[in-house]
Amino acid sequence: TKRFSLSECLSLVLLLSSWFAISRANRVYVHPFNLFAAENVSCEAIQSTESQKLEVVTPVGIRESTEPDTRDIIVSEGLVNSTEHTQVLAVLQNSLGLHMYRFLTLKQKDTNTLFSPINIFGTLTTLYLGTSKKTAVQYQRLLGLNKDTEREDCVYLIDGHKVLRTLWEINSITLDGPGPQDELRTLVWSFISQNIDISKNFVRGTQEFSDAVYVRAVDFSKPKDAEAQVNSFIQETSDGSNKEIFKSLNSSTDFLFASSVHFKGNWRTAFQPDESYLQQFWLDENATVSVPMMTHTGEYKYLNDKAMRCTVVKLDLSKHFYMLLVLPDKGSSLHKVESQLLNSVISNWYQNLHERVLELSLPKFSLTAVNDLKAVLSDMRVENILLGADAKFQRLTSKENITVDKVFNKVVFEMSEEGSQAPNKTQDGRIPLKVTMNRPFFFAIIERNTNAILMLGKITNPTIGFILEQ
Repeated sequence: TKRFSLSECLSLVLLLSSWFAISRANRVYVHPFNLFAAENVSCEAIQSTESQKLEVVTPVGIRESTEPDTRDIIVSEGLVNSTEHTQVLAVLQNSLGLHMYRFLTLKQKDTNTLFSPINIFGTLTTLYLGTSKKTAVQYQRLLGLNKDTEREDCVYLIDGHKVLRTLWEINSITLDGPGPQDELRTLVWSFISQNIDISKNFVRGTQEFSDAVYVRAVDFSKPKDAEAQVNSFIQETSDGSNKEIFKSLNSSTDFLFASSVHFKGNWRTAFQPDESYLQQFWLDENATVSVPMMTHTGEYKYLNDKAMRCTVVKLDLSKHFYMLLVLPDKGSSLHKVESQLLNSVISNWYQNLHERVLELSLPKFSLTAVNDLKAVLSDMRVENILLGADAKFQRLTSKENITVDKVFNKVVFEMSEEGSQAPNKTQDGRIPLKVTMNRPFFFAIIERNTNAILMLGKITNPTIGFILEQ
């Protein structure tokens, strides 16, 4: 069917990308499934109805506590060959993230967009822990972690906890060392109908995926009250900038899931924000807005990609992160560049960037987005088998036929101007090339050690800071 062919093709792309990344490093190729397979893996029988012996807990009520749940695990528990795990998973999550981003940006052609591949990968893996074996196959295909079998009555399963601990290792790489620290914080909320229990295994997964977890029971019999309680709870337990994320709840709601990833960096590590001047930013060929534009002259990694008709600049943010800026040439379009974004394209940029003295000008911007995962998967034509009518979550709770009603991912990109010192201007007499980000551009926030994409998006209007997709 169309759905299966899409999933299988995506899986093939992911696996080939992984093979390319590993073979470049002159390592013996290891299938991603084998890195993340369950212990003593065998082909487990798929049954239409699975007999379960779940260990479950009963969540506290949403009115009882706003404190994070007690962590029952040591998230920093190490992995054998963790470098290999993180490198392979970075390729897989980047490939899936770029693929999903292209679908998302089709809906948001002329608006700002912000998306987190690492957050989405963690969300999908966490939900995978609650699926039946039949649905688990579809998740593994999308994640690029499936092992094909000629038998239709069984499945080889991955250990989702290994995947989540690896994502945590990618995140935790950014938390050590002296000097200015950018902040990266992830929160997870699960809201389940009252009088329903929830799997301990699933709760453990949410803890491995995030810095703080909130699992709460909600009375959905009064949908308007429940909606207000859930949205208020998220706002109270996060940075307070949340809009009303969950809407249109009803009395049959079973389960809501939301995650938030918040990146906070510092412009002073790359620019002199005090020396900002109002300049025109071109929204399109005819319309402009005035924005504070920062300028710094110095050495940057730079590429003029004539084939893609764009300019690429690597902007160092800190010891652990950098930003990739992509500006389409005049006469080209940002949408054309976005439609060609693949892991291989970004890898080609990495290989061909070279040192160049630039006079780089960039508008100040911060951005918050709330993305509806079910809507993106629907556009990809896989929502039904992953979260819709054909998806079964028999490992999520002891209740039969539970549905995952809504899944939202909040992404916050914030840059302050406090703390570290501004860089000095280059004084060696070389004539700098001027690169001015004064029209719509693409950007990505990337972790240095693994090149894992934490966030990616586009700025079409720097004066707009919040996007809510419903």
